[in-house]
Amino acid sequence: MNYTEASSKYNDLELKTTRELLESINEEDKTVAFAVEKAISQIEALIESIVERMKHNGRLFYIGAGTSGRLGIVDASECPPTYGVPHGLVVGLIAGGDSAIRRAVEFAEDDPEQGWKDLQAHNINSTDTVIGIAASGRTPYVVGAVQKAKSNRINTGCITCNLQTALAKSCDYPIEVIVGPEFVSGSSRMKAGTAQKMVLNMISTSVMIRLGRIKGNRMVDMSLSNAKLVNR
Repeated sequence: MNYTEASSKYNDLELKTTRELLESINEEDKTVAFAVEKAISQIEALIESIVERMKHNGRLFYIGAGTSGRLGIVDASECPPTYGVPHGLVVGLIAGGDSAIRRAVEFAEDDPEQGWKDLQAHNINSTDTVIGIAASGRTPYVVGAVQKAKSNRINTGCITCNLQTALAKSCDYPIEVIVGPEFVSGSSRMKAGTAQKMVLNMISTSVMIRLGRIKGNRMVDMSLSNAKLVNR
């Protein structure tokens, strides 16, 4: 079933009060963490594979389109200041390039070849890991990149919100977080996006802890880039 495109269980949204809208959205959001919990074994398997490779100078690549691509870029960009790792150790790529971060690039996600070209621009190799992020699990830009990476003996994973998708079938370590229909039908930036962000948090945080970037519960290698962090 294509959960991300299924019809919302709510209707006549334009007739609801602001309070009713907020309470309904909040009720839907409450279900996301439980959906992520069901995928913990899948998340664990992917993390273990990443850690092993990063201990041998491997890198981590996130690749996605639209909301999924932006979420990967956010997670990647926060690793250097948070954990003191070099820029380029965790990389986020989005269909349409950096300009697509702020403004959608029409049809960029429909090119099944461009994702692999974008990865090649970073001299990707067999010590690296590629995680495709696509709520639908069928975005050509992402599926094509993951398929090509796997065929080149590169470790692959994915984060999707549908079952048995082309993306999940193309990678070594699929993560399937089924959040169900969105409050606004098909608006996968909502629950699906929240689920993807939660999983990305789990991946990067757990990987960095396993790589020794946390002592006790402190970010001992973070970049002291502002007064708040110096005081901390």
